[in-house]
Amino acid sequence: MLLDKLKVLMTLGSMLGIVGFISIFFSIYFGTSLADNWLVKQGGADTGMYQIIVAGYINNFLAAGSILFGIGLLVTILSYYKIINLKE
Repeated sequence: MLLDKLKVLMTLGSMLGIVGFISIFFSIYFGTSLADNWLVKQGGADTGMYQIIVAGYINNFLAAGSILFGIGLLVTILSYYKIINLKE
């Protein structure tokens, strides 16, 4: 029973890590997409303001992706370690 729960936890950690990894490497695409949507809703804006919004969205995705990747990696490693200890 505990082994099954640890395998589920390991899978969940892997999924979090993958989502974080994708968020980190596609942060430029996601950030510019959200900034373009913001620009359409505003009806236009100054170029400097648009650059600030793009940088802000990109940084948001980088931060969130880093956190998710770190938590996923930590959960995966700890659950793998626990599974190894249970099998011994």
